[in-house]
Amino acid sequence: MSTILIVDDEKNIQKTLSQGLTLKGYNTLTASSGEEALERCQSEDVDLVLLDIMMENGIDGIETLKRLLLQNPSLHVVMMSAQQDIEIAVKTWELGAKHYITKPASMDKIMSNIDPFLELSRLTKENEYLKSQIPEDEELIGESEAIAMLRAEIRQVAASDLGVLISGENGTGKQLVAEAIHKYSKRSDKPFIPLNCAALPEELVESELFGHERGAFTGADSMRQGRFELADGGTLFLDEIGDMSLKAQAKVLRVLEYGEVERLGSQQIRNVDVRIVAASNKNLSEEIQNGMFRTDLYYRLRIVPIDVPPLRKRLDDIPILVNYFADRLQENMGSTPKMFDSNVYTEFQSYHWPGNIRELKNIVERLLIMVDRDIILPSDVADVLPIGTDQTHTSEAAATYQRNTPLSTMVDAAESQCILAALHDNGWNIRQTADALEVERSNLYKKMNKYNIVRPDTEK
Repeated sequence: MSTILIVDDEKNIQKTLSQGLTLKGYNTLTASSGEEALERCQSEDVDLVLLDIMMENGIDGIETLKRLLLQNPSLHVVMMSAQQDIEIAVKTWELGAKHYITKPASMDKIMSNIDPFLELSRLTKENEYLKSQIPEDEELIGESEAIAMLRAEIRQVAASDLGVLISGENGTGKQLVAEAIHKYSKRSDKPFIPLNCAALPEELVESELFGHERGAFTGADSMRQGRFELADGGTLFLDEIGDMSLKAQAKVLRVLEYGEVERLGSQQIRNVDVRIVAASNKNLSEEIQNGMFRTDLYYRLRIVPIDVPPLRKRLDDIPILVNYFADRLQENMGSTPKMFDSNVYTEFQSYHWPGNIRELKNIVERLLIMVDRDIILPSDVADVLPIGTDQTHTSEAAATYQRNTPLSTMVDAAESQCILAALHDNGWNIRQTADALEVERSNLYKKMNKYNIVRPDTEK
């Protein structure tokens, strides 16, 4: 919720504006002098200031404006005055005020004048938040041949401005690859904006992508820029694009072809310069055959394909990854450091890791929490691996299985087993299971439906 500071030495005006803005859904603060306004802006998170020019208590509005912007140059300040004085209005604009309102003014007029700046403040905070979600020290960990080749591909494609389609199983680190492409590109000083298409209901995807105008649909109480506009000049990462509706796909294709977006509820065309990096754990060729994905969009996105290897194809990296996750997790926990017995890595490397790196990180975290000794042993690992009890005598059967079964079938079987194990561990609580697997609940339901996984006591 945006916070507006009302600065006026007349209590009645403070009260009227505060009540009106509160009814519009904003948080309001008041100040009766410039000095008080400066104090409020230092102690509170203020998005916009409505500042009266003529105040008898202490410094006037002009001086207050100067000091407010000296204190916070990015603060949005809208001036108010009972007199329509063009010279004063021009002076305040030159000093950095965003607008000039003549009192008295209707609430609709006030809102139309301050809404764009409140939206800009919200977007600035949102962009800062999104950037904060990308750890600066996060990187692709490992020294295997597979990860070395992946790094080389990233460096090569980052130098161009071509569309990239990243494929790979869940948990392999597709977003890390997208972030690395942006980091090494010429757009690295511009925003990297991610959007998980599978995590949003279909009716909200278009609003998130293209934005909307106030009143465009029920609940659209203010104008909102979409991810394309937020990513202007930078990179837009569309994760799980295979879950995007055909309608939204058509609009994304138009943006790629013409570099233009239209917010919902608007006919105004806005130009954007965005590099698209997309990712999917689905086989998009099969999705095209099933009529669920557009062929033209597929080839537009897949100018440069990158395949992220699953963990079972880079087992040599497991010791490095285990220690990397252990160091970071223990640093955050503030607990006594624990060591891994060297035979632990062999135990890890004998497992097929259907959940990939995400699953490995979860297992390492579980071991650090559950084991109360300073050294973690192979027996501890066997206790927490979802299918650890059968691993000692399955090598011959697994070899036959691999010779006679397509890879996609093996992957599906492993993923199904992993989901079943997680469901059992969490008492079939969907929310807890989704959190443990680090997937959206909607994705978990889709997987359960795909593999016909039903809670035993509900089967008929």
